[in-house]
Amino acid sequence: MKVLFTFFNPSGGMETLNRIRCKALNQQKVECHLLYTVDGNGRRNIKNIPTFVTNDEAAIKRLVDRERYDAVVVCSDVVLMQLLRRIGYEGLLIFEIQGLGTLKTASDILRDIAGRVLQTADAVLYPETSHIRQLMNENMPGVPHFCFDDPLDTKDFGYVSYPPKPFPVIGWVGRIEENKNWRDFLLIGARLAALEPTCYLWVFGDLSLGEPREKALFEQWVDALRLREKLVMHANIPHEQMADYMSIIGDSGGFLLSTSILEGFGYAVAEAMLCRCPVLTTDSDGIRRFLEHDVTGKLYPRTDIAKAVQAAQSLMGDAPLRRRIVKQAERHIKTHFSCEKYADNFLRMLASLKEARVRS
Repeated sequence: MKVLFTFFNPSGGMETLNRIRCKALNQQKVECHLLYTVDGNGRRNIKNIPTFVTNDEAAIKRLVDRERYDAVVVCSDVVLMQLLRRIGYEGLLIFEIQGLGTLKTASDILRDIAGRVLQTADAVLYPETSHIRQLMNENMPGVPHFCFDDPLDTKDFGYVSYPPKPFPVIGWVGRIEENKNWRDFLLIGARLAALEPTCYLWVFGDLSLGEPREKALFEQWVDALRLREKLVMHANIPHEQMADYMSIIGDSGGFLLSTSILEGFGYAVAEAMLCRCPVLTTDSDGIRRFLEHDVTGKLYPRTDIAKAVQAAQSLMGDAPLRRRIVKQAERHIKTHFSCEKYADNFLRMLASLKEARVRS
């Protein structure tokens, strides 16, 4: 069996998801390829997976004709989905949504593309995230729906021991854009830096992405809040090294801060938990799949900076609670988000769709 996964560019959570699920399915003797229509810095994370970068119709047709994929999973790119049918692809075509930013943005996009998806796709796929499930059910009835959790590499990505830093680190992962809510990150960081002058803020992301206006505002806020000496930017860190950084943040006595308005899944949060790095996050829907307040992490109401700071102080100062959260979080991710579970769900989906084709 041969499957192609597609997305716009190899970056962020989608790059991570595609790479991990290819590994999961390879273990079940499924050959997986990747197609991106635009190149990106995350491409260097990809090893031993056939990967193609092109938006040229003729090149995509040659690829599809040559490889004869049993199934193609197209994430978000409705134009590419339609192109695949137009150039003659007759295999299973699955349209996937992983997250589309804020609730309004997601709703507007899904209303706009619903008709084209229903006319073209054999099925739709999305993670166990309540707002995505609701929007998909509202906008795309009449086509098979498949909904299951994304995987994490629970065997090869995890805690690594390093000498602890002599200062606490507050980490943040994301693009400088509205949905990632960098403003709250800087406001919370400024409050904590005033309370704990030795702390540092580490930002991880692909600096080639994001709107120039947002990045300019970010720099203005950094200076206005007097955080320049506290802020360390880590640009385009190879994914395999993120386990080291998350482990270092956890052992420093700090934590990962996630300030997103809305998340479809939230790979950075789940991976921090896997690396014994405690997490403080907004209650942003998809996060609820793996983070329970004071059990596997801490939640705070978005925009409530005072409560966020209070929760951060608890996470940094209450040693028994911190140890308990770290232990329970790592165990939860390993138990519920393995590659094996994802592969089983994915193969059941394909079997169901193949059976439906035979019946019809």
